[in-house]
Amino acid sequence: MSFNTFGTLFRVTTFGESHGPAIGCVVDGCPPGLPLSEEDIQTDLDRRRPGQSRFTTQRREPDRVKILSGVFNDDTLAGAVTTGTPITLLIENTDQRSKDYSDIRDKFRPGHADYTYHAKYGIRDYRGGGRSSARETAARVAAGAVARKVIHGMRVRGALIQMGPLTIDRSRWDWEETARNPLFSPDPVAAEHFADYLETIRQEGSSVGAVVEIVAEGVPAGLGAPLYGKLSADIAAAMMSIPAVKGVEIGGGFGAARLRGEENADEMFPDDSGRPRFGSNHAGGILGGISTGQPVVCRFAVKPTSSILTPRATVTTSGEAAEIVTRGRHDPCVGIRAVPVGEAMMACVLADHLLRARAQAALD
Repeated sequence: MSFNTFGTLFRVTTFGESHGPAIGCVVDGCPPGLPLSEEDIQTDLDRRRPGQSRFTTQRREPDRVKILSGVFNDDTLAGAVTTGTPITLLIENTDQRSKDYSDIRDKFRPGHADYTYHAKYGIRDYRGGGRSSARETAARVAAGAVARKVIHGMRVRGALIQMGPLTIDRSRWDWEETARNPLFSPDPVAAEHFADYLETIRQEGSSVGAVVEIVAEGVPAGLGAPLYGKLSADIAAAMMSIPAVKGVEIGGGFGAARLRGEENADEMFPDDSGRPRFGSNHAGGILGGISTGQPVVCRFAVKPTSSILTPRATVTTSGEAAEIVTRGRHDPCVGIRAVPVGEAMMACVLADHLLRARAQAALD
């Protein structure tokens, strides 16, 4: 299997399977001299970690990260710093329950990658999907923590803004609220509605989709390249690579199709120093594939978790009709834990483009 790496100068390669002994990643291209400890990475991993509320899978993984290479620490330094060499991060799997999948080992799970992996490779890991499992995203979150060191001065935050048919009220948006509820909702009222709705979905053994919004602030103007190196294109590709993501939009996104030109174009005014100031941000901080200096705004849609208790029709590996019920421990709304994953992917893309920009043009 190829294509386990993303990025150009800031490159991330992930490895491992959901029910293997460990997962992890190798981060290549991180500049030297950046302070980096396991605690720095653990903070982000703890936000994604499963089993922290009744709204996520009850798989109990501590997700403790180990740095195996790429940092150095001695008495002359204030702490561990990156050396510029590949950074290897390891996360052991400790709570696999492969027996949960023994009854369906010969059945393709509808909505999962079981059939397509089998069709492409002639072999698949039926224990939770192997590489196709969202378990792999823990490695991305670890890499994102390294990327945040590279993009020092930029702030990347995410929030759950829709669950099924329920949406937030943007007039109540509070970033601090995303840390006070287990659903990453920026709206405390919506968080209560989300929780009640999801509890009903969970008790019915079903699942529901969601929409996540990622905002990057402090992004300098000039990141990205026209045509085939667009910042927007790389962000979209990064978000679409997250398991269960089915749609991505930048800025106004699909809503821009309902606007007239004079509504959509972000007017520009000179600030006190004569530099452009924008009156709105329908473009999501990107014009012509290059950052404008405004917040970079991205949203992605996450489909309902495919592992549900409702019987579904399927086909066996030998071509026979069958019925399947997927038991085990699964997220009733995988969009919740996708929030820190989306933040990590945004951070990795920005780190990559920052390094590219430094190699090609001067930034203020």
